[in-house]
Amino acid sequence: QVQLVESGGGLVEAGGSLRLSCAASGNIFPLHTMGWYRQAPGQQRELVAKITFRGDPTYEESVKGRFTISRGKTRNTVFLQMNSLKPEDTAVYLCNMDVPRINVTYWGRGTQVTVSS
Repeated sequence: QVQLVESGGGLVEAGGSLRLSCAASGNIFPLHTMGWYRQAPGQQRELVAKITFRGDPTYEESVKGRFTISRGKTRNTVFLQMNSLKPEDTAVYLCNMDVPRINVTYWGRGTQVTVSS
């Protein structure tokens, strides 16, 4: 089993920045992808950014140039640096680990990000 714990959410004014962190622990398989999804009230969960075990990132179109995803040195931590935040970025941000080798996906509980206008 794998546990994902997010931190770093909060309330920020439009144009501000936040840095989210997600720490994975437990029985972690290699060659996994970690990522961040978000879900606003009444909306579907959507991918924000993900990063492969090798470090290759993918971003949702609306966050390109504003958000940066990265891994920690141990590869079991993932960060999301969010700059130039907009009110439409307001959502619960959830950490995700996808392990294709065993066809399993893990989720964190999420951290709230609120951007005021």
